[in-house]
Amino acid sequence: MKQMEPRMEWLEDPEVFQVNRQKAHSDHLYFETLKEAKEEQDILLKQTLDGTWKFSYASNAEERQKEFYKEGYDCSSFCEIKVPGHIQMQGFGRMQYINTLYPWDGVERLRPPHISAKDNPVGQYITYFELNEKLRGKRVYLSFQGVETAFYVWINGTFLGYSEDSFTPSEFDVTGLLSEGVNKVAVEVYQRSSASWLEDQDFWRFSGIFREVYLYAVPDVHVRDLFVRTELAEDFKTAEIFADMALEGTGGSETVTAWLEDANGDSMARSWNVSADRSMSLKLEVQDIMLWSAEAPNLYTLYVEIQDEQGQTVEIVPQNIGFRRFELDNGIMK
Repeated sequence: MKQMEPRMEWLEDPEVFQVNRQKAHSDHLYFETLKEAKEEQDILLKQTLDGTWKFSYASNAEERQKEFYKEGYDCSSFCEIKVPGHIQMQGFGRMQYINTLYPWDGVERLRPPHISAKDNPVGQYITYFELNEKLRGKRVYLSFQGVETAFYVWINGTFLGYSEDSFTPSEFDVTGLLSEGVNKVAVEVYQRSSASWLEDQDFWRFSGIFREVYLYAVPDVHVRDLFVRTELAEDFKTAEIFADMALEGTGGSETVTAWLEDANGDSMARSWNVSADRSMSLKLEVQDIMLWSAEAPNLYTLYVEIQDEQGQTVEIVPQNIGFRRFELDNGIMK
């Protein structure tokens, strides 16, 4: 991870909307064993940070607690707030609904990409955690599923990064930054940034950490990104499955296998021991399939397995698949 110091100028720079944030990837399940993949509903290498956090509210950046992120900082005077949850829904700031105007219209004379220096509420969050045993010794990421509008984040006093994408996940690599004991996460959330000029629409003007926050770890070799598509033959009974993957941690000695199972657990097709690569694709051909529809939601499960050079399973990725027939009616898909 590239280390740098946070800069307030990012809030007004439309070309800076993320710093040190991980590249976007698919949100798929993954497990360390086939048994877990078949029995569990969520990944096990996950640790939630949701709950009650320490919280300080300020009307603008000048009034905020400037050193709150440092280790040893005394936050006993802070209030408490629930995460996830909007700041304005928990007694801080004010509720504001506006349609075609900007919140600062008629109050300040501002032009893009500038934002108000005196009316830009800041929420400062602090929480502490000890890393679960199951996550230790692996690559670990800190994931914010939704923070509105712009935020800076630190862990154990070290600046992690910055993000403005309110309604998409923002993730940061914390591997090597975690201590054996108690760890501190500090987040500074600003209600407005240069991106606020894009929000001239009909909605409530909220801010804060409004979706879940969690840590997750990944195996030594991990399917970071996965895109699966299917192509039906003209008889609607046979099909091809294409799985495009981006892997991380591979040293080139691992192998990847994919197979398809029906609802009874019977194998339908298999691709054998393909050498792992950072970017790779697998193709399976399957016959005697049942189509998916709202009336008959037939689903299959595609399993992707990564094995090390000793043949031991490193990761299993399950993906539900439905084969759907599309028809065109006057050029419109139905």
